[in-house]
Amino acid sequence: MSAFVDAAAVAARLGSAEEFTTWVEELDRIGPPAAEVALPEPDQLDELFERLGVHADDAEDLKATRPSPSEDPELWWLLQRCHQTLLRDLGNLDAQWLRWPHLPADFGAKGRFFYPHVFLASIPAVLRYHEKRGISEDVSWATLADLGRQIAIYRRINGVGGLDVQFWFSLHFRGLIYDMGRLQFNRGKIHYDEQMIEATGAPFRPGDTALGVHIPESGPMTQEACEESFRRAKDFYDRYFPEENYRYALCTSWLLDPQLADYLPEDSNIIRFQRRFQVVPGGHDGDKDVFQFVFRMINPSIDQLPRRSTLERAVVSHLEAGKHWKVRSGWVAL
Repeated sequence: MSAFVDAAAVAARLGSAEEFTTWVEELDRIGPPAAEVALPEPDQLDELFERLGVHADDAEDLKATRPSPSEDPELWWLLQRCHQTLLRDLGNLDAQWLRWPHLPADFGAKGRFFYPHVFLASIPAVLRYHEKRGISEDVSWATLADLGRQIAIYRRINGVGGLDVQFWFSLHFRGLIYDMGRLQFNRGKIHYDEQMIEATGAPFRPGDTALGVHIPESGPMTQEACEESFRRAKDFYDRYFPEENYRYALCTSWLLDPQLADYLPEDSNIIRFQRRFQVVPGGHDGDKDVFQFVFRMINPSIDQLPRRSTLERAVVSHLEAGKHWKVRSGWVAL
């Protein structure tokens, strides 16, 4: 039985910052699910963590931080309503990205691991959605295993366990993204404006359906592996989501920065990947993205950056020359 708390008590526990006040008010409007959501039982966790690719140290922390309705009533209140937020937008192409804040530092490990527990509680609903669509368990678990990967990356960056990219799992736990081998592809819509579309002669319009392309940390980006992922994605979405008519894919990443071609050989995996896409005008500062995805570091100084590979040396040389990296976007016909 849950200890009784209300939105006011939860807000008081989180603190007076506006992001918490707004979040709690929104969750209070959404309300809890019809039946209280349960977390996986302790005897189910080892098999579940193996399926999700959770490392042993992260598995132990997840077991130790499992919230209790009696001991952690504020966290339990939040967990129920976060779960309901996911459930109400399951499969919804127009759902907004999650903007859930990081919990205050005084929650400790239970705060850092709060969102993984939300997602663990939501796995049965996601699997039912996949099953209803006819999607195989292999694809389901390969997709959800991104959770274990991202928890491990958090530990590498921060030295302790947790998760700080809860927004990213807006896709996985709403049935919007699927693992296709080397690449991931999410259901979505064209977000370019008319000017960007016209500048590249693209054959689509704002709001048309399109897949988003993502590059997880899962091995070399060989041309063959990427080609196979694109092939699988086209077949997969034609079969399981035929009504959405996916004919184009978009990618937004520092990997599409044309400046990389000034440093990397033409036959490098990154340059080959770039060439698939018609890059559109615009972009924004990408130094932080490069620090995080190349070095797994947050706001380092240049002299802290290693130079072990051709890519790392390219990144450092560019920055030492007073230049900056860009996040760019591009599209490709499937």
